[in-house]
Order: sequence, then C-alpha cells, then structure tokens
Amino acid sequence: MALTLTTLGTASPHPGPDRPCSGYLLAGGGAEVWVDAGPGTFAALQRHTDPARLTAIWISHLHADHSADLLAAAYAFAFGGMSPHAPIPLYAPRDCAQRLAGFFGRPDVGFLKGVFDFRALHDGHDVRHWNLRLTARAVAHDTEAYGLRAECQGSVFAYSGDSGPCAALGELASRADLFLCEADIDVHREGEQVHLTPEDAGRIAREARVRELLVTHVGPTLTRAAATARAAEAAGRPTYAAVEGDTRSL
Repeated sequence: MALTLTTLGTASPHPGPDRPCSGYLLAGGGAEVWVDAGPGTFAALQRHTDPARLTAIWISHLHADHSADLLAAAYAFAFGGMSPHAPIPLYAPRDCAQRLAGFFGRPDVGFLKGVFDFRALHDGHDVRHWNLRLTARAVAHDTEAYGLRAECQGSVFAYSGDSGPCAALGELASRADLFLCEADIDVHREGEQVHLTPEDAGRIAREARVRELLVTHVGPTLTRAAATARAAEAAGRPTYAAVEGDTRSL
C-alpha cells in the first residue's frame, strides 16, 4: 500500500449537506497532501489528520469550489491554535497569495508567509516530498488550471482537476492505478470545452489504460450514479463514484 486517497468533497459548483466541494487527502511515502480546498473540505480534513501536520497543499485552480477553504485554513493556522511548525508549502496558480490577501483586505501577502510557503505551479512542475513525487500538467479550463500525477514506490495516482478534453489528461493518467476524474457536464455546449462528460472521462481512462477510474465533481445536470454508469460503459474497466469519507488504497 504505497498511496491512499481519502475523498473529502466532490460537489460542483457549491457544497451541499454533508457534501463539500472538491477536496482530497493524498497520503504516501511519509507525506500527506491536501489536494484542492473546496468549501467544507477543511472541516472534513480534520476527521482524517491534523491539518497543521500537512506536508503540502496542492490546488488545481483558483475557482472557489476548489480553493475557498484556504481561507478557513489561514484562519486556523494564523489565529485558531493550529499553527504549523513551519510554513506549509502551498502549490497553486500564481495569483493564489494575492487572492487570499484580498479576503483579509491586506495590500501585501507578507502576513500569510508565516503559515503558507507559496509556490507557483507551471506546466511540468515537478516536486518530491519524502517518497511522494508530484507532477503538474496544464489542462484545458477557462482559467489557469492543472492536473496532477502522483507517484510513490511504484503506485501512480492521477487527477484531472477541472478540464475539458486535452492531451495532457491522457499523459497524466497513463497506466495510473487510480484516475480521479471530473464528469461535470451532461453534454458539451457548442464552443465550450472546459469540462468533461462522463463519456469523456471513460474514454480518457480507457485510452490511458488506467487500472481504476474514480468519478468526481459531478455537476447539477447529472446524478452521481448516472455519471458513474455512463463513464463505466465508456471506460470498459472498474469505475466507481468518489464518495465523501471513503479511503481507497493503491
């Protein structure tokens, strides 16, 4: 068991009762990484680990349903008695620090540097924490956005973030043990390619030869069960729905 993934939240585009927005706890190789910080996920995170002991935080993009609980974390770390021993590396698109400072009405980000060590993502960004390697690829969304590939002792996890169909998703997911993929929309609107349908998710999983597909970020035009069934038919391999509180071992 080299990697575990705990689902903290899956909702899109807003949280619901007992269903936070996008957020996951990825653990392996001595590291614990909070992947995406959608509304409600900071509370859920505390069910599974002490947030002050996180190895890193990784944010796919700065839309609120993937990043807004960084504000809750900032309050907890700075004012709520959860101070980390050292600033936690926070990998995110380049404007993350300024966005957070804006919530506090502050003109600079210096006051946040005691709790977060801001590190800008870029296409091909690659970092290792202990025995956990994290690689980012730019994906097709309507803002700066990244997918994630994590490797640890032979196990591979891939995450789409929010994305429309693009070659980078197949590269990230190539032969992954687990591919966590959004299936946000029912059909593509003409000219819009910023999210995936369940069939898109399944096709990418099949072409990338992943071992298992985990469907998440199902939007309001779909049910989780229907999206998972449609993705499974296209994938032709084990396909499951991401459910809050579940932990999967790779």
